[in-house]
Amino acid sequence: MYFDGAARKDGAGAGVVFVTPQNHLMPYSFTLTQLCSNNMAEYQALILGLQMAIEIGVRDMDIYGDSKLVVNQVLGEYEVKKEDLIPYHQRALQLLNQLEDIHVGHVPRSANKLG
Repeated sequence: MYFDGAARKDGAGAGVVFVTPQNHLMPYSFTLTQLCSNNMAEYQALILGLQMAIEIGVRDMDIYGDSKLVVNQVLGEYEVKKEDLIPYHQRALQLLNQLEDIHVGHVPRSANKLG
């Protein structure tokens, strides 16, 4: 699963792409209804993807995002210092704990897009 979030003055969005074992791409995009920071949008993309994976019964997966901050916070390598990110971080960890075999990694922004 690849996730990405973005926030701009006119709104925020989140994207998730699942890659099946047969290399089929399943892209999803979401409009976020609240104005938020880029990091909040990244977390929301991760959370949405994790919720979808759990709902369809996925238990093992590799997860990639281009936000070093979010990836390293989820891995426990960075501390969550911003108060507004703590609930997102906690929710992401709750969802990750429902999966059995996961790998979370960082990818460059250039590698985190379709086409």
